[in-house]
Amino acid sequence: MFKPLALFLGLRYSRARARSGFVSFISVASVLGIALGVMALIMGLSAMNGFEQELRSRVLAVIPHGEVEAVGEPIADWHQAQWQLQKGEGVLAVAPLIRVNGMLEKGNQMKAVQLRAVLPEAETAISDADHYMTGDGLEALKPGENGLILGQQLAKRLGLQLGDAVTLLLPNSDPNLAMKAPLQRRFTLIGLLELGGQLDGMLGFMHLADAQAALGWGDKVQGFSLKVRELMQAQTITFSAANRLPYRLYVRSWMNSQGYLYQDIQMVRTVMYVVMLMVVAVACFNIVSTLVLAVNEKRGDIAILKTMGAGNWQIRLTFMVQGLMNGLAGAIAGAVTGSLLSLYLSDLIALLERLIGHRFLNPDIYFIDFLPSQLHLTDVLLVSAVAVLMSLLATLYPAWRASGLAPARELGR
Repeated sequence: MFKPLALFLGLRYSRARARSGFVSFISVASVLGIALGVMALIMGLSAMNGFEQELRSRVLAVIPHGEVEAVGEPIADWHQAQWQLQKGEGVLAVAPLIRVNGMLEKGNQMKAVQLRAVLPEAETAISDADHYMTGDGLEALKPGENGLILGQQLAKRLGLQLGDAVTLLLPNSDPNLAMKAPLQRRFTLIGLLELGGQLDGMLGFMHLADAQAALGWGDKVQGFSLKVRELMQAQTITFSAANRLPYRLYVRSWMNSQGYLYQDIQMVRTVMYVVMLMVVAVACFNIVSTLVLAVNEKRGDIAILKTMGAGNWQIRLTFMVQGLMNGLAGAIAGAVTGSLLSLYLSDLIALLERLIGHRFLNPDIYFIDFLPSQLHLTDVLLVSAVAVLMSLLATLYPAWRASGLAPARELGR
């Protein structure tokens, strides 16, 4: 059905200069509109891919996939409990944990902190936090030395340097002494956590033995951190593993504390698809206008082609090819430009921030302080294919209108 004549004429019409400058303007506008829409959509999707990747690689590097925590008294026979959890289906690693919430005091400065008391050798099996720490990372934590690793923003607000002493204020665990002065323990800053986001201003690490000594728990722990095989099934896997223990436990996963970030990323991705595809659709409507005007310009040519034996489908395909070339040109230009900008998007935004002296992502609010970007070839191909398909659909009405012209009427004018 697709004749070489239709392809030849369609390509020739797409390259030919229109008699009307207005038609040429609409044609160029349609190509530019499609290119801008495709470029913007690719850049937006790359940014969303980057946010998702940073959520997985940075935030979940220090936030466990799952946690179980004793409801009442701390767990004494935690070695046995750890072994039982390790046998749970889908569980890759388990580490003991004590969560210590308190205040850090340095001179006149006082800041809230969430400390994770861990065993370094066990924590490295479930966490990649070492990659974002200065010095020896978690291995720098030694029992009995009262060392702390704090987020760099938290240390900066307290005016702390490596080697400085800081006071940890803890609430009194005895209910009869709840209104008394808090417990005070002296610690030394031995490392910094540099995630580059919100967690840098609130999170810290200490050795499990130091937390046990500060709280007077002996060899007890509060709960366990888990690393699971299927990240999106973390809640289910953690709950199933916790059922193996004969304790009343709180069960949490990363979805409870950070899941809203993942949901927000997916929602923005969906909204971006809809909005940007509408932009491409509007640009494709210009193809309709271009072809309708082109059909009116070439009514005589169409009539002559029909008298020479050209069929309706050849006429239709001629104008479909002409419109499709606009869509292809716009999609290719947008895909190439969008891909190049996506590869250097983080650097370009960082340069813009330095030029205007303003940071777009405040680390006190967002989980990272820079705009990430990760280009996926599937996104480029999908967006380009949809743009071309929408361009092809936009050619149908003008093409059918062209094939419906009567040669006798047109040549008799």
